[in-house]
Amino acid sequence: MHYRTALGYFILPAMVAVVTVAACAPRHPTEDRVPPSAMKEALSYKAPFGDARTAQPEIVAGGKALYEGKGRCALCHGTSGKGDGPAAHMHPPHPPRDFTDCAFQKEREDGELFWIIKNGSPGTGMKPMIPGMLSEEDGWKLVAYIRTFCTAHS
Repeated sequence: MHYRTALGYFILPAMVAVVTVAACAPRHPTEDRVPPSAMKEALSYKAPFGDARTAQPEIVAGGKALYEGKGRCALCHGTSGKGDGPAAHMHPPHPPRDFTDCAFQKEREDGELFWIIKNGSPGTGMKPMIPGMLSEEDGWKLVAYIRTFCTAHS
């Protein structure tokens, strides 16, 4: 067998399999979803109303309405925010984010959450929502609502 034939039949498919398995490995729940090349941009985003963790009730209520309605977030993330919505099974190997995970909530800045809503989450089923479905104001309301899923006291 020639070298090129061996490469084509055995080595190349093995290399593709290794890369595919590595790319499909589940991510740790607190792992960054914003690519390193975009992190500076994400961290520069600030909510117009201040820290999303302390947003006014009307902002949070607006975020809840968007989450369960126009934004369609609950389809994948579930009404409970646990990533167990009726369409969650459509996103292996990276299931929807569990917003009730307080370790995740503590490690992520508001701008990171907003960046994901705006740009999507590379390598997952999360697609860009702004400006196609939502306004930037809507995105920030969603961040404020997402923050309510962690109920542990800091």
